[in-house]
Amino acid sequence: MLLNSLQPMMAWAEDRATVRTDPSADPGAKIGGGAAARRPAPSLRDWHQSDKPSQQDAAISPTGCRSQLANLETTEFQFTVNQDTRELRLRNEQLNEELLEAKKQLDQTQQQLRQQRQENEALRGQPIRLPSDLPLPQHCYGPRMISLCLNLCKRVGFRPAATALKMIFDWLGIDAKVPSWDSMRCWSCRVGIAKLQEPVEEADDWIWMADHSNQIGTEKVLQILGIRASRLPSPGQTLRLQDMRVLAVVPGTHWKREDVRREYAKLAKRTGAPRYLVTDGAVELRESADVLKTLGEKLTILRDMKHYAANLFERLIGKSDRFGQYLSQLGRTRSAIQQTELSHFTPPPQKPKARFMNLGPTLRWGQMISHHLSDAHSMSRSGITAQRMNDKLGWVRDFRADLACWNRCDEVMQASLKFINQQGLYRGAAATLKELLDDLASEHSSDCELSATMASKLIEFVKESEAELGDGERAWLSTENLESSFGLFKRLEGQHSKGGFTSLIAAMPMLLTDWTAELVRKSLPSVSVAQMKRWLSEELGTTLTSKRVTAYQEFASAPPG
Repeated sequence: MLLNSLQPMMAWAEDRATVRTDPSADPGAKIGGGAAARRPAPSLRDWHQSDKPSQQDAAISPTGCRSQLANLETTEFQFTVNQDTRELRLRNEQLNEELLEAKKQLDQTQQQLRQQRQENEALRGQPIRLPSDLPLPQHCYGPRMISLCLNLCKRVGFRPAATALKMIFDWLGIDAKVPSWDSMRCWSCRVGIAKLQEPVEEADDWIWMADHSNQIGTEKVLQILGIRASRLPSPGQTLRLQDMRVLAVVPGTHWKREDVRREYAKLAKRTGAPRYLVTDGAVELRESADVLKTLGEKLTILRDMKHYAANLFERLIGKSDRFGQYLSQLGRTRSAIQQTELSHFTPPPQKPKARFMNLGPTLRWGQMISHHLSDAHSMSRSGITAQRMNDKLGWVRDFRADLACWNRCDEVMQASLKFINQQGLYRGAAATLKELLDDLASEHSSDCELSATMASKLIEFVKESEAELGDGERAWLSTENLESSFGLFKRLEGQHSKGGFTSLIAAMPMLLTDWTAELVRKSLPSVSVAQMKRWLSEELGTTLTSKRVTAYQEFASAPPG
C-alpha cells in the first residue's frame, strides 16, 4: 500500500526537478542566506527510509503544500462509511425484530401442533361415532341411516346391503347396531307405496310410458312411468330414471283391453289425460288408449323405437336360414369349448327374450374369432394348435361375409337408437337421422343391401312418428327407462325373479329415486306397516309363492297312502 501511495509523488517530483541552468535551482534564489538556506533538501532516498508518515503528513506534497486530491478523497470516504454504517445498523435491527417475531410464531405453531397431536391421540383411543341422526318416531334408526340402506339395497340387494354395513362397522370399530335385511325390505316397500301415492300435478303435457312385465305363469304387472314434455332433458342429454316418476304399478293375472282401459282411466283422473302415450307393439296397450282420447283433447300414441328396430332386425335377418345356421353352430361351440383350453373363446350366452335387442355381442364374437383364425401368431392362440382352432372354430370362416353385413345392420340400429335417446322426437328428426346414417355408411368401403334397407326403414319410422307432432313440439320415442326399471327390480328380487311376484312389488317405485334423509323423513311416516299390508292385500292378492307353500302344506298334512 505504501509503495502504491508513493508512486504518484515520485512522478510529481520528477516532473518538478529542474536543471542547473534554471535560475530557480540556485539555492539562494528568492530566499535568505544562512545555514537554513544552504541546508540541502532531503533526497527522495532519505524520504523513503524515514518513518511512516502521519496521516496529515501524507497529505502534504513534497513541495510543502497539502494535496487537494488527498483531502477530497478523505472527506468523501468518511461520509460514505458513516452513511452505510447507519443504514446497516438499522437494517440489522429490523432483521433482528423480524427474527424474533418469526421465532415467536414458530413457538406458537409448535405449541399448536403438539396440542393437535395430543387431541389426535386422544381421538384414536375413542370409538368412531356416526353422524348425529335422531331416530324417527317409532323407529330405531334415523333418516340418514335409512336413506343409506335404501340406496345400498337398490344396487346390491337387501341381504348384501346388511352384510356390507356390518363389515364396514366392524372394520371402523363403530359400536352401533346394523339394520337387518328384512327391515330394509320393509322400508323399501313402505317408501315405494308412499312415492306411488304422492299427489301428481295435473297437466296437459304428460308423457306416459306403459309396458307389461311377467315372470312366470299368467302373472303380469302393468307399470306406467311419466314425465312432462316441458321437463324433458335438453337435446343431446339422455333421459334418466331419476327424471321420471312411477305413476302406476298394477299386478294382475288377466290383462285384456278392458283391464287396461280401467287402469288408464283411473290414472287419468289423477294426472289428467296424457298428451303422449309411448308403448311397445302390444295390442292391448295401444288399442285401450281409446278411453284416453275421450278424456283428453288430443292424444298421440307413439311406438317404442327399440322394439320396432328389434322386430325389423328379426324380419330382415333373424328368419333367414344363414342366421339360423349361425346360431345353431354357436350353441354347439359353446358346449364344446367352455371346459377346454379354448374357454376364452367361448361365445356369449343367448337370451331367450329380447334376443334381437341385444344381438351386438353375439355378432362381435364372430368377427373376433374370424380375426384370430386369420392371425396364427396372436397371443390368444398361444398353446393352441392350428388343427385345434380349425376343428372347433373354423366354421366361422364360412360366415365372414354374413357377419360383416349383420354387424353393419347392428351399427345402423344402435346409431339410430342413440340419436333418439339423446335428441328425442321432433319435426325434422328424420332428416337429421338420415344425414347421420349417410355419414356412417360413407365410413365403410362397401355396404350391404340389408343394412341399407334397415336404415331406410328406421328413417321412415321416425318420419311417420314425427308427423304426429305439431311445430315446436318435442316428445320421446323410447321406453328404455321403463325396461331399465324392470331390470333393476329383477336384480332386487334376486333368485325370486324366476318365480312369481311377491310383496316386494311395492318397492318398484323406490328404484327411481336417489334417497336423502329429507325424502325419508317425508315418505316413510306417511305409510305405516299396516297400510303397507292393506295395499299388498288389495293390489297383489294371493301370490304364486303363497299358492306353492299351500300346496306343500296340504301334501304334508295329507294322510299317507
